Amino acid sequence: MEKTLITGGAGFLGSHLCDLLLSKGHQVICMDNLITGSLENISHLFENPNFKFIKYDVTEFVYVKDKLDNILHFASPASPIDYLEYPIQTLKVGSLGTHKVLGLAKEKNARFLLASTSEIYGDPLEHPQREEHWGNVNPIGPRGVYDEAKRFAEAMTMAYHRYHKVDTRIVRIFNTYGPRMRLNDGRALPTFITQALNNEDITVFGDGSQTRSFCYVADLVDGIYRLINADYCEPVNIGNDEEVTILEFAKEIIELVGSKSKIVYKELPVDDPKIRQPDISRANKVLGWKPKVSRNEGLRMTLEYFKKKCQR
Repeated sequence: MEKTLITGGAGFLGSHLCDLLLSKGHQVICMDNLITGSLENISHLFENPNFKFIKYDVTEFVYVKDKLDNILHFASPASPIDYLEYPIQTLKVGSLGTHKVLGLAKEKNARFLLASTSEIYGDPLEHPQREEHWGNVNPIGPRGVYDEAKRFAEAMTMAYHRYHKVDTRIVRIFNTYGPRMRLNDGRALPTFITQALNNEDITVFGDGSQTRSFCYVADLVDGIYRLINADYCEPVNIGNDEEVTILEFAKEIIELVGSKSKIVYKELPVDDPKIRQPDISRANKVLGWKPKVSRNEGLRMTLEYFKKKCQR
């Protein structure tokens, strides 16, 4: 039985990975300091004998007594509202946290997977974004705390791979949605759905022409699982390559909810990317992966979750 440590395992993506790996027969250790994660995301796992939760900050020295086969490093604030509220913690978990967990992977001779991000590309100069694109990032802008933390984490991961021969993987995650997203996490989808359910104005930044590509969480974790088990150390984009403007997306949510909400426009945040669409040809070639869940189907499943959350 493989034993896997997931840092940030009580978060949105981390908790879904806990579910998936347990279903694949892994023993799972979930480590999270709960700054943005929630015990509610993993409470259904507490009775599982193959699951263990440790509340801990991975920017400190990380010690795990047991043997480890895999380490999945997902610890980090991941939405703009979070990393703007916790800028220093975001930088520390991307730098110190990644260093500490890579050291643990070296000690345990464990496979290491870094959860990186499409924000590596910043406001990209290439469309769609291939893994070879170096990005267009403002290092001193308000979003730089997240972008540069992840860029440093990638550099550290590759340094441990090349110098210490650690078996590493890097996944660049594009916009992902699904159950367990926080209602107030500041991202477009939970904001739009919550506003629509309450018949409030839908707030679109800029003129809404900026684009995003939304991947359903089940597709994303399937791609990550394939990457863990693939013999490939270069970064791999995982995301849905169906692009949509934010304005079109807002209209889809209003129609799906059957809401009376109106769309209002606000000033575009500093350094907000104008385009975002992954080139997933590498994931298809290396992993045999592509998304299966349509946006309409995924949004319907996500809406049911949000309805229940809003009724509490």
